Amino acid sequence: MPPRLSSPTRALNRVLSAFIAAVGRLDKSLSPSDTIAKLRSHTFTFCDTIYIFHILQACFWLYLMKSPPFPLKLGIPILYTIALLIPFTSQFFVPATPVFSWVLTYFSAKFVPEQFRPTISVSLLPTLESVLYGANISDILTRYTHPILDVMAWLPYGVLHFTLPFVVAAFLWLFRPKEALHFWARVFGYMNLIGVWVQTILPCAAPWYELIYGLTPADYSVPGSAGGLARIDALFGSKGYQTTFAASPVVFGAFPSLHAGCATLEALAWSHFFPQTRTYAWAYCGLLYWATMYLTHHYLIDVVCGACLATAAWFLFLTDDLRYADFGAGGRVRSKHELYDLEAPPKSRRAGAAGRIRAVALDADGEDEEDWESSPRASDEEDITYRSPNPTTPHSAVPLMKNQQTQGGGKGGKGKRSHRHTASIASLIRADERVEEGWSPIGGKGFKFPPTPLSGKGERVERDV
Repeated sequence: MPPRLSSPTRALNRVLSAFIAAVGRLDKSLSPSDTIAKLRSHTFTFCDTIYIFHILQACFWLYLMKSPPFPLKLGIPILYTIALLIPFTSQFFVPATPVFSWVLTYFSAKFVPEQFRPTISVSLLPTLESVLYGANISDILTRYTHPILDVMAWLPYGVLHFTLPFVVAAFLWLFRPKEALHFWARVFGYMNLIGVWVQTILPCAAPWYELIYGLTPADYSVPGSAGGLARIDALFGSKGYQTTFAASPVVFGAFPSLHAGCATLEALAWSHFFPQTRTYAWAYCGLLYWATMYLTHHYLIDVVCGACLATAAWFLFLTDDLRYADFGAGGRVRSKHELYDLEAPPKSRRAGAAGRIRAVALDADGEDEEDWESSPRASDEEDITYRSPNPTTPHSAVPLMKNQQTQGGGKGGKGKRSHRHTASIASLIRADERVEEGWSPIGGKGFKFPPTPLSGKGERVERDV
């Protein structure tokens, strides 16, 4: 018996197998003619017009961009176009277009002329926080600091925030269909793009500005600050975070918190595509919420709005195929009974269209199949296709209509056919009981009275009109 592999070894083998399979699915062509052929055969829809927006936005930011200078900045669209023409790279760059659009917008926002920039709000966020929550929550969280708390806040805010989006993308590429990876690129890119535009149109000062400058008016010459991350630089004897935040292109981008938005998206992605990691994903998300305020980079209102933005973007871009797929059970599509925790009725025992229709009707009415089978109305039910309205006639309606045609021909002497009665499905249901009540949907004798009591000879007398 072969030795049993340990859990790390099995996990490594699974990742390796998934990597080999993912590489095998890639388009390894390097010919631009293949991309042009795909573009010609592509059926354009209204959703494709979003790329016009990305082109116009890229032209706008390239026009404002001062570093690198012209003509070196033309290398950005040239390299991106080459990456789109090569099939091997286009399969990554086309879905990631929203991400690149966000990166270009973020790093080019500092080139907007100051006369066109809106006024910076210093007191809006602390006022809203005090009005909505009764106190300045972020200020309360920063009153007590400790090196252990600094490290606990630094890991999610300064390390995992920049690495987890790539980890999520890698796991989706390895273990989930490509539609999941494309969805992640869209929702992550557009959420951050919307957030940067809001930060540019509505610039707001972060808590670190209030701690350093108070509520004095701010201008765009104020450099960014590392806030609580300066203690991490002091702990490691470096100035990495102070240098990075001082050169931030969006200094007054406190609202909404894209740190909170990204963490919310990551928690939603882990919970949906890898349900077994749900607890850890949301624990990390809550830890990052706390870290943004503890490190004096965001108010609570920023965190709430960032999480709401991410949640809205998630459900806006989530397709039905991904929404109703149960990735905890091999990616199969979940029925509505599983989605809403309802008991699914058993499959219909009758074959054919009648059984399928009845199963759909039971499903729509919420009635169980077993209850229907045991009900009085199902005890003598037959398929309406072969049920006769008169129990004494054959089960097929064809001989009955033939007899009517023969009788009509005998009466008229010219082979004149009698009228063929037609009836809806509703009139055919339980027609044998309706005959007993004096009505028959099919018959050539007109109205039939209900049977009279037995005569003296023990015979049943019937009257016809």
